[in-house]
Amino acid sequence: MSSATLRPLSSWAQNISPSPTLAVDAKAKALMAAGEDVCSFAAGEPDFDTPQHIKDAAAAALQAGKTKYVATPGIEDLRKAIAEYYDRSYGHKVAPSQVVVSPGGKFSCYLAIMAVCSPGDEVIVPAPYWVSYPEMVKLAGAVPKAVLATDATGFKLRPDQIEAAVTSRTKLLIINSPSNPTGVVYSRQELEAVMAVAAKHNLYVLSDEIYENLIYGGVAPTCLATLSADAAARTLVASGFSKTYSMTGWRLGTLVAPAPIAKAVAELQSQMSSTATTFAQYGALAALRETEKTKASLEKMLAAFDRRRLLLHRGLTSIPGIACVLSQGAFYLFPNISSFGLSSMEFCERLLEKEKVAAVPGSAFGAEGYLRLSYATSDEIISKGVARLANFCRALKA
Repeated sequence: MSSATLRPLSSWAQNISPSPTLAVDAKAKALMAAGEDVCSFAAGEPDFDTPQHIKDAAAAALQAGKTKYVATPGIEDLRKAIAEYYDRSYGHKVAPSQVVVSPGGKFSCYLAIMAVCSPGDEVIVPAPYWVSYPEMVKLAGAVPKAVLATDATGFKLRPDQIEAAVTSRTKLLIINSPSNPTGVVYSRQELEAVMAVAAKHNLYVLSDEIYENLIYGGVAPTCLATLSADAAARTLVASGFSKTYSMTGWRLGTLVAPAPIAKAVAELQSQMSSTATTFAQYGALAALRETEKTKASLEKMLAAFDRRRLLLHRGLTSIPGIACVLSQGAFYLFPNISSFGLSSMEFCERLLEKEKVAAVPGSAFGAEGYLRLSYATSDEIISKGVARLANFCRALKA
């Protein structure tokens, strides 16, 4: 049979968009491999190694033969430790049976959407959004409905915007605080107002809290499920080990949800990936149980990120034509470059070509006129990259 006569690929394969953040990062790495001096602000991962005690625990588990299948939702000790973590950190009391460990925080979000959304359901996605949310919603057969919050409101969605977006088909609202790509953190009061709208319209809420421990300036994180008994009953909390513990390649996510939803998520996972990697889960267990070592590693990383956050923000706001909200969490800034009259994609392409600075266009996050810059990189690269960006912007204004 000739390949020309083969049937077309599935609608899922034809309609999915590749990750723009990974594409920019790959292009920057390819240029560096070719010998180019690239200042990359594209990566969405800490530039610190995984703490040694976590690596040691996984290595010991590997040597002890912890290489076989385990229960689909995760090893019991890890699920218990995660439940204890939520109680200790937020006063959120959940049973280990409400916890599912998955192959990555991204997969936890996808499983959550799959568990509560059917084809035709609508999902409210606050923009600027993490690039994968709309694609995950589409893969579930549901319809993403982006609602834009600009820097004029601190990138925070107002309750009246959510209210206006709700229809009879709305099933789920996604909240991401601290946020990728903006780094904003909703206050407890702001989240209470958001949850009031969700309760009024009987919506599920997916709260992506993967950056929960990367917060600066005395701001306190809020676990959405702790706002009320009603919030606990309708909220699916996604998180994981990638960002807090610098374990991006370990692929370990978590989902904490009401018992019936957690059961459904585990059943979906049983058919899609079986389990997360067994010996990696023992590394995660060490991250949660060896708290003093973990705290020391996290504090070191936070101090560096906070310093870089302020360094990058000072540099960006010193460039004529750029405005930038100071992030409170994660490791991103989302400057406004609309004054230069270029689309964010063209701006990024020309910036990489002319100055060898890699940034991700705001259009990838549903917000034209902005860039996402990650400060999970060295002080030297930040200083050099900002100088190159200033040269680029000066030439555009000339």
